[in-house]
Amino acid sequence: MMRQSCGKRKASHHGVIRSGAMPRPPRRQIAQGIFHVTGRGNRRQSIFVDDDDRLLFLYLLDELRRRHGWLGHAYCLMPNHYHVVVETPRENLSAGMQWLNGRYAQAFNGRQGINGHLFQGRFHSLLVEGDGHLLELARYLALNPVRAGLCGRPAGWIWGSYRAVVGLEPARHFHAPTRILALFGPDVRSARNRFKAYVNDA
Repeated sequence: MMRQSCGKRKASHHGVIRSGAMPRPPRRQIAQGIFHVTGRGNRRQSIFVDDDDRLLFLYLLDELRRRHGWLGHAYCLMPNHYHVVVETPRENLSAGMQWLNGRYAQAFNGRQGINGHLFQGRFHSLLVEGDGHLLELARYLALNPVRAGLCGRPAGWIWGSYRAVVGLEPARHFHAPTRILALFGPDVRSARNRFKAYVNDA
């Protein structure tokens, strides 16, 4: 007797062919929502081979600000994945991320002369629940390359938002460090020092 393998299509008693796989849940999209978005390389492959790749990705983030008004509160580019904490004025997180990952993957594959999927499935997104959650993410992203052994301290990683938040370099067009700094008080210099201490106390 032949057995039907799990996940294959099967017929109901009405004769309608149905898939055994569950449909994907819809993305949670909220106007003025803040989301922690991550994208990972397919089979854990590198998605950034050199600095030109990283600069291209940051340029595309800047373009999202120009196209959709998105604001980046924190970000970090790692060798085989990225983190972005983004605020979307309209309910268009999925459309914007599809554009970002699609444009970047097309350019990356063209430069490397390869075909196939660059990213592992769809991007992952999580709604940021309040200022405390936002601060935890900003600290986590600042420490991510340190804990991965890519640098000795947060300021040593130039492919993240930490350096702009603490005033070591200008913020990119996409990046708005004022939201993070405002949580440490109205004086910018004092807020930067408090943010440094917050990150170092982890």
